Parts: sequence; structure tokens; C-alpha cells
Amino acid sequence: MNLNAKVTLFFISIAAALLAVLVAISLYAFRSFSIASATDHIRTAGEIVRVHLTESMINGVIDKRESFLKRMLEVQGLKSARVIRSPEVEKQFGKGLSVESVADDSERQVLREGKPRFEVIDTGEETVFRGTIPYIASASGTPNCLQCHQVEEGAVLGAVSMTMSIDGLRQKALFTVAGIAGAVAFFVLLVIVLLRRLLRPISDTANAVEDAVQHALRGDFKVHVEKKTNDEIGQIATDMNRLLTFLDDGLNRIGSNVARLTDRTPAAGENLLTATIDMVEGLTKAAHFKQAIEEDEVKVEIYQRLSTTLQQEFALHEFSLYEVSSNKKQMRSIMVDGAMADTCRWCDPEIMIRPEACRVRRTGHIVDGISNPDICYSFRPPAELGERRHVCFPIIQSGSVGSVVQLLTTPGEQEKLLAQVPYINVYLRETAPVLETKRLMESLRDSTLRDPMTGLNNRRFLEEYVETLVASVQRKRTHVAILMLDLDYFKMVNDTYGHDAGDAVLKSLSNVLKQSVRASDLVIRYGGEEFLIILVDSESTAAERVAENIRAAVEALKVQVSGIVLQKTISIGISDFPTDSDTFWQAVKFADVALYQAKEQGRNRVIRFNPEMWSDTKEY
Repeated sequence: MNLNAKVTLFFISIAAALLAVLVAISLYAFRSFSIASATDHIRTAGEIVRVHLTESMINGVIDKRESFLKRMLEVQGLKSARVIRSPEVEKQFGKGLSVESVADDSERQVLREGKPRFEVIDTGEETVFRGTIPYIASASGTPNCLQCHQVEEGAVLGAVSMTMSIDGLRQKALFTVAGIAGAVAFFVLLVIVLLRRLLRPISDTANAVEDAVQHALRGDFKVHVEKKTNDEIGQIATDMNRLLTFLDDGLNRIGSNVARLTDRTPAAGENLLTATIDMVEGLTKAAHFKQAIEEDEVKVEIYQRLSTTLQQEFALHEFSLYEVSSNKKQMRSIMVDGAMADTCRWCDPEIMIRPEACRVRRTGHIVDGISNPDICYSFRPPAELGERRHVCFPIIQSGSVGSVVQLLTTPGEQEKLLAQVPYINVYLRETAPVLETKRLMESLRDSTLRDPMTGLNNRRFLEEYVETLVASVQRKRTHVAILMLDLDYFKMVNDTYGHDAGDAVLKSLSNVLKQSVRASDLVIRYGGEEFLIILVDSESTAAERVAENIRAAVEALKVQVSGIVLQKTISIGISDFPTDSDTFWQAVKFADVALYQAKEQGRNRVIRFNPEMWSDTKEY
């Protein structure tokens, strides 16, 4: 129910209530007036009858009283009139005429109490008013009642009972009240019409504002409110239109800017307000995500946080994260379906060793396998899982693809994934520079811990790693063998053939050393032509066998430099930690002592440290 109808109904209710009260009061007033008027009329007629009866008794024509009463009915407009004798008068003068006897209890009560009685009687055909007025004997006045009546002062001599019809008065009252009610109703109707005319602009403006608000909630701010009047209501319409125009322009600008940030194309007929709110919320969450990954320590933590975001924020549970190696020749799997993994589940494993087979890695563009299901030939989902569609994103680092994010979906959920692509792209865009920063930091740190020429770890790496190594040995209660190696007569190579030849020999030696030990063992360029090998979980016997193999491999190594072939030998000293010493650096010193012994004994040999080799007075 609108405002106009509510106000009209309220006013009609109030007017009806007031009209009912007015009619009730008018009817009551007219009834009271009619009864009062009839009462005075009957009292006057009763006094006339009393005077006439008194004069008739004095003049001796009392027997003509009945004809007087009949004539009186014509003159006074009475319906009936008769005189009633009291028992005292009947005792003195007889019963009189037959109509002068008591007719009912009301008349007996008047004769008994001496008080007038008035009542309204509804006979069904008409309504009459009856009044019974007593005549009281009195010695005062002229004539003296007690001169003729043998009664006491104050005795009731009789009464006159008269009736008159009040139907005419009632009809007049009804007509009058009806006229008043009609006049009031007319004015009420006139006021209602004027009120509705006055409220119509308010109601129409309110309805128009409501309609505009409903459209605004659906993202449509182009609806305008028609200005009906030039008063405050018209000003409301004008201000509402200004507000809608301001919101429409502002949201369009915000939506356009945010859409450019998210690379999102607005859909036709979408709710502009809701879409803008969603995009702003997405950008806010992406900013928080970037702040979080900036505080992560290493790249793996960033990948883990990205994986968690894909699962929790976008409800994606089938995806892969790949990282391209720094030389761009390999790809490795970081995470698959939310778990750390080094296998390729959704693609041909060939992309791991030949990244060019990955379309994203090759082109640097998003690969939409939903719109173009067969666009990537390397996409190979397991057949037992059913049909899958994919979207792959490149994460650009330093101008090239550094990582690849592959998202999977079923055909039934593909539209949902397509709608999420702009928001996911925002997260990946925020991730790219942070991953690049972490990669550069790791590369810088790695460069300080690795020998640039041989690619081996350097002495600084050992200094940082030694605490971890010692803690592992103590926890597992195992041994590590320490091999100190030094090329024999290496200075002669530099002096005779130059430093380029020396560098070539060192590089070849590094390859031999790496190929001679396990992946878990450490090969360190300790300084110059001196190398250190740490054999993890190895006893001294096994270490001597590895050292001998290295010595033999180096002796057989031929290095071609500028048309000449160089062959060198190597001396190796071995110690055991913690057998020889419970201090790691002391064990390294013991391996160096054994190496010194190998040099002293003619070079190109392996010497195991024993306590007799150590003397505080001897220089090494």
C-alpha cells in the first residue's frame, strides 16, 4: 500500500469516526430536546386542564369537562388527555366518568407519590410520549382547594394523563442529522480529494525514488526521478537524480580503472556495483597476498602460499606449478594438486627436459584450453580421471617465462574458471616481481657460496654449512671422511703455459671430482689448486678406496690446451670426523697434515692420517 492510499485510508477512518460521534451526539441531543419539549408541552397542557376544571367546578359546569378535553386535543396537538380521580375525591364525589378511573400502575404510582411521571412508549406503530401530572390540594391561593375537598393539605386530588406523538419530532431530527452528516461527508470527501491531489506528487516521487533505488541495487544508475513540483518534493527528485548521475559516473570510472588492472571485460547486463565491489575486493586480497609473499624467505614458500590461495580463494584443487631453470633448458615441477612434487601429472613429461614443448613457456602468453581444447599438444591428463580442460599462465621474470601455472577444470566447471581468470591473473602479476627478487637474491647468495670458474662450492659455503653438517653427524652418530686434495706441481702449469691452461686443468679436475663421488657428498674448491671433499656417512676404509679412484682418474686425465696435452697427478690426505678429532676444523687440519705427508713422500699418493703425524712443534 503506497503513501497516498495509507493517508487517504487514515483520513477516511478518522472522518468516519468523527462523523459517527457527531451523528450520535446529534441524535442524543435531538432526543433530549424532543423529550424536554414534550415534557414542557404536557406540563402546560396539564396546568390548563387544572385551571379549566377549577373554573368549571366554581361555575357548576364540571359535567362538561370531557368535551373540553376533546377540544383541547385539537388545539394543543395532544394525542389523548384524561383526568384521573384519586381515592379521596371518589370517596367524596363518587367515581365520576368511566375514563377517569386509574388505568395502570404508572398512574397509581403518581397518585400515591404525588410526583409527575413522564415516559416514552413505543407501540410498534408509533412512538408516543406520556406524561402524568398530579393535582395537589393546597389551602393557599384562590380558590382554596380545601373549601370544596374534604382532604388534608398536600393530599393528591387526582392527575391528568396526556400523550402526544413524537414521531414527527424524531423524523425532523433524523432529517436534520442526515443533513448535517451529508454536509460533513461532502466536506470530508472534498478534503480527501484535495488531500490526494496534494499527496499525489509526494506518492509519485516516493515510488519513483523506490524504483530508482531498486534499479541502483541491481547496478543500473541511469533511472531518473521525474520532478513533479517546485517545492521540497521537487528538490528531493532533483537531488536524487544528481546522486544517481554521480554514482553512475563514479562507478563507471572506478569499474573501468579496476577492469584495466584485472584485464577483465565487463559482461553485458552485469551489476556494475557488485562487479566493482568484487574487483576491488580481489585487488585488496591480491595486495595482501603480495605483502605476505614479500616477507617469505625463499621461493618455495611463495609457491606454497600461491598453492594455498588457489585452493582456498578460488576452490581449485587440480593444478600444477612449474619453474623454468635459470639456463632456460629445463623445467621442474614444484607443486601438483596442492602438494610438493617433482613429477609431471597433467602434461607430457617431455616438457621437463625440453621446455620448448610447453606452449606457455614458448610463447609467453596465456594458453586457454577451454576455448580451444586442442591448442596445446603437451596437455596429457590421465585418461582414468575423465575429461579435463586447462588454462595455463606464464609468470614473466626478467622479460621471459620464469614459472608456469596450470589450472585444471571439468567441462561442467569451465565457465566458473573462466570467470576467475582475471582475478587469478592479478595474483600471478603480483607474484612475478617477488619471485624474480627471490630468484636474484638466491642467485646472488649462490654466487658468494660457489666458485664461478669450476661451479663447485667454495670455502665460504663450508663455513656456513659446517654447523648443519656437525649437527647431522652428532644426531645420526655417524662419520664423515674428509679428503684434502692438491694438484702436484700445478704452479708449473701456470708459469709454463699460462693461467688459461691452468684454468682448463682445474675445470677438468672439478668434473672428475664431481663424477667420482655421490650426489650427497660435498666437493669444495678450498683455495687455488687445493680441493676438499666431504664424504657423508663414510668410514675411513671406504674413503681410502674413493680417494684412490680419484688419484687414478686424475693421473689418467688428459687435458688438451692450445694443441698440447697436459697430464697431472694429485696428492690426497684423509682424516675422519669425529674419529680423529671431535672438532670438525681440527679434523680438516689433520687431513691437511696427511696431505703434507703425501707431498713429502713423493706426491701422487693417498695418505691416511694417524696421530704420529701430528706434532705441535712441526710446521705444516
